[in-house]
Amino acid sequence: MNGIVEIGPWRLLSAYVFLIILLLLVNRQGIGKEKEIFISALRMTVQLIAVGYILVYIFEQKHVAITLLVLLVMQFFAVRNIYDRVKVPIKKKLRHVIILSMVAGTGVTIFYFLVLVINIDPWYEPRYFIPIAGMIIGNSMTGISLGVERLIGEMKSKKEQIEGALMLGATPRDATAMIVKDTFTAAIMPAINTMVGMGIVFLPGMMTGQILAGLSPLIAIEYQIAIMLSIIGSVTITVFILTRLGYIVFFNRWSQLEENQHDR
Repeated sequence: MNGIVEIGPWRLLSAYVFLIILLLLVNRQGIGKEKEIFISALRMTVQLIAVGYILVYIFEQKHVAITLLVLLVMQFFAVRNIYDRVKVPIKKKLRHVIILSMVAGTGVTIFYFLVLVINIDPWYEPRYFIPIAGMIIGNSMTGISLGVERLIGEMKSKKEQIEGALMLGATPRDATAMIVKDTFTAAIMPAINTMVGMGIVFLPGMMTGQILAGLSPLIAIEYQIAIMLSIIGSVTITVFILTRLGYIVFFNRWSQLEENQHDR
């Protein structure tokens, strides 16, 4: 068999039987989430179809301005999703740190991967740029979300401990060193756990797609290893920037904890 087997619209519709099973079981158990599940499935379908047509157009154009515009849009929605995922109020200064962390960390990783690791020409080739940027940004978004929530929670719960250290002459950096360390570790662990189970517990989506498209499994593995290392690198850089700059926003110019730590 050469190439990928096309599913077609009718066979695609047959896959919705799994959604019907889910709705029936949810209804039978009285969970009451049928409407939410149906709307989610409908949104997924509409959004993916729309994205598919947009990508077809972008892939045909191959223009650097369009590719960078897509990157900007992806970054914008990633940052918005971080704000929405974090269940506690976020300081305005911390929001600026989030933006800087995402743009700097993912930007460096994306361009390093495309230019030096796989060396595509041109570097803005959308068929490579957009999927790879999406994976890197998406995973970094998850890491930042976990980091922000952990950092805010720790700064709040350990306020007295921090103030006690400050009274004894510690600098804000010293007083929050363990909080920064714990936040960094908690935020990068999901990406590390994913890397540990990869290849034995599950086959990643990118690798599976390439194999289904007819690519040699060995070549697919090379790409998957490279992109996974890039994802780990991006998550590490973004979370590092977040933690190293994030704790500072909780202190005023006199190195005192600000009273209103969670204003928007």
